[in-house]
Amino acid sequence: MFVPEIVSSLKDYSRKTFLADLFAGLTVGVIALPLAMAFAIASGVPPERGLFTAVVAGLLISLFGGSRVQIGGPTGAFVVIVAGIVMKYGYDGLVWCSILAGGFLIAIGLARMGGLIKFIPFPVTTGFTSGIAVVIFSTQIKDLLGLRIDSVPAEFFEKWVTYIEHLDTINFSAMGIGVGTIAVILVVRKLWPRVPAMLVGMLAATIAVSVFHLDVETIGSRFGDLPRTLPMPRLPSITPEQLRELVAPAFTVGLLAAIESLLSATVADGMTGGRHKPNMELVGQGIANIGSVLFGGIPATGAIARTATNVKSGAKTPVAGIIHAITLFLLLLFLAPLAKAIPLAALAGILVVVSYNMSEVDHFIGLLKAPRSDVMVLLSTFALTVLVDLTVAVEVGIVMASLLFIRRMAEVSSVGMITRELGPDEDERPDPNSLARRRVPEGVEVFEVQGAFFFGAADRFKETMRTLEKPPKVLILRLRNVLAIDATGLHVLEELLHMCKRDNTTLILSGVHAQPLVAMQRKGLWDAIGSENIHGHIDVALDRAHDVLGLPHPAHPVPFVPNVAREGAPPQQF
Repeated sequence: MFVPEIVSSLKDYSRKTFLADLFAGLTVGVIALPLAMAFAIASGVPPERGLFTAVVAGLLISLFGGSRVQIGGPTGAFVVIVAGIVMKYGYDGLVWCSILAGGFLIAIGLARMGGLIKFIPFPVTTGFTSGIAVVIFSTQIKDLLGLRIDSVPAEFFEKWVTYIEHLDTINFSAMGIGVGTIAVILVVRKLWPRVPAMLVGMLAATIAVSVFHLDVETIGSRFGDLPRTLPMPRLPSITPEQLRELVAPAFTVGLLAAIESLLSATVADGMTGGRHKPNMELVGQGIANIGSVLFGGIPATGAIARTATNVKSGAKTPVAGIIHAITLFLLLLFLAPLAKAIPLAALAGILVVVSYNMSEVDHFIGLLKAPRSDVMVLLSTFALTVLVDLTVAVEVGIVMASLLFIRRMAEVSSVGMITRELGPDEDERPDPNSLARRRVPEGVEVFEVQGAFFFGAADRFKETMRTLEKPPKVLILRLRNVLAIDATGLHVLEELLHMCKRDNTTLILSGVHAQPLVAMQRKGLWDAIGSENIHGHIDVALDRAHDVLGLPHPAHPVPFVPNVAREGAPPQQF
């Protein structure tokens, strides 16, 4: 559990694997260059601190993490909170905040609490991620339009009022560079998806400014020259009172790093078919955050987009992440003097694209069709992230989701159901609808979900699905004991449907109750699965499986009334 993934990966390492890692690491290293500088500037620190973070944290996450293909570095998720800490406590305060957060990550990893992060509901993560995207976008308007503003307010509404009041100071050259950078990124992504679009956009903007001598603000005009190497490790002094003040923001940084890194590692697992070690990943993230700020960086975590690019580029082991860090160090060493010509409007354009990608518009809109309680959690978390504070948003979102879940369980639970979940007594009458009384043909697998299908059960469901050695021709999912399903359960069911379509497996649902049925219809899963594959009784579901396989219907062991679940139908007890 506490062995870094690189140790396991190097046991059967080969030249072919190294070449795959080399190509992936070089690709991601080049892609990370503009993002590292853009995230640093958006966080209120000089651009080189983003590069220091990508090099040091990226290296340490690959050396000590629990994922084979995770790429670490500065991310958009930290922009809002890092900017607030720097504004209130200065960079020295950020250093100690990150060290405390790193210690927190190491502690929860060693305590084997990495699995608890997965219990944070989907509406909460979507709400604060979309909120962060809106905040990042709002912080880039000044540089994107080249507005002449001495000080931009931190509050969301005041910020936009200030922008509107200064619209007469727009620098049209800067606006053209910013909008042009966005256009280049979108065109390159569409026509040449394997080319690093953000780097191309940044280079095109820099060349345009230099060739046409445009009057726009650049990295050099605001920050001066970038250093060509890493600084020496430094630990600033701090008083006990200041340290106590930093505990709360440090907890937020640590929690956000844990959520983001494990979410990124889970996405990578879905792309590679592997499994990361959540506790080792948290320990690695803690070490990386401490190392990053000691060398002049900012907080870091697993970067979902760069990790996905790493996988698509052919990465096999953490060596790719190490090569990514080395690539960035060499770029810093040889190209730092040229970076001063990069226009800030171009970096703002890059962050506008990043904020749109972070916004998860599809997931956000899809969740608006979820049960009302989940919509409340989503909108509350989103609004609090934008208008108040990320810490408050996550805390309130989790508490709301927990309370609403308890209420939902109280409404649908009964003593009888709990007794059945605990297991039947020896003298209990045999279940006439038991699968043991029926013949299941070859090529058909039947799974049954017990209890509410909610965010706490989602991971167990995924683990069970992984036990399939090979995809069956028909997968029957019995939901006769599922009285309630939430947005996370619907999301997992949607993922199962996509997996079945990918593997040419027919998904059939049996015994769907009223609340899950209505939720599926609102989400669009009724049409996606097909009414012919949703049945009220296991015998009808097995008949459908025989039809799919081209086999004759078997004789049924007990009489039954075929019942296809329909909207508004009462719960069926099959």
